Amino acid sequence: MCAFYYDKEKKMQETYSYQIKSKGRTEEKDIEKLAIKLKEIIQDSSCKDVVLLCIGSDRYVGDSLGPLVGTMLKESQVPFRVYGTLEEPVHAFNLKGIVKEIKKQFKKPLIISVDASIGKENQVGYILFKEGPLIPGKAVEKMLPAVGDYHFVGIVNYIDPLPTTQFLNDTRLFTVMNLAKTIVKVIVEVSDHLSKDQES
Repeated sequence: MCAFYYDKEKKMQETYSYQIKSKGRTEEKDIEKLAIKLKEIIQDSSCKDVVLLCIGSDRYVGDSLGPLVGTMLKESQVPFRVYGTLEEPVHAFNLKGIVKEIKKQFKKPLIISVDASIGKENQVGYILFKEGPLIPGKAVEKMLPAVGDYHFVGIVNYIDPLPTTQFLNDTRLFTVMNLAKTIVKVIVEVSDHLSKDQES
């Protein structure tokens, strides 16, 4: 389920912490900067457990960012708990139950949510990292709980005169894959930084 539509009103309410253009000229430097920032967030947090909540469904290309990220993270064997994969997606029908399960299993975890989003045409291909929860399903008018202490969103498509839900079927897999790979690079780099700090 796509998180929300980044419109002018949203921009007035929030300022982005970080923004990366996937496959952009400064992507590697931006990944490094964000990885260092996220490592600091994890180290400064009083939470012992880091949970990555990757939201979406593999039934639609435009909604598959979260499950792709979750699957790639599990394959990379990051030392964080990952919910939401292609095999076991976290979506509109089970999100509330998964959030309850996380709260039951972990005492005050640091939850980092990942979801797809739609924005303006010139935002497609960008990844945004922001403090605070995201609201899944807002773009497709689903009422779901806000989730996450921090969140990543990948802008997979933009709204045009077609019905809002049409973008789910009209999104390029190439775009979604690039966004997923970039988010995974950030998180894997965070893991590497934390491992090096523990060794030294």
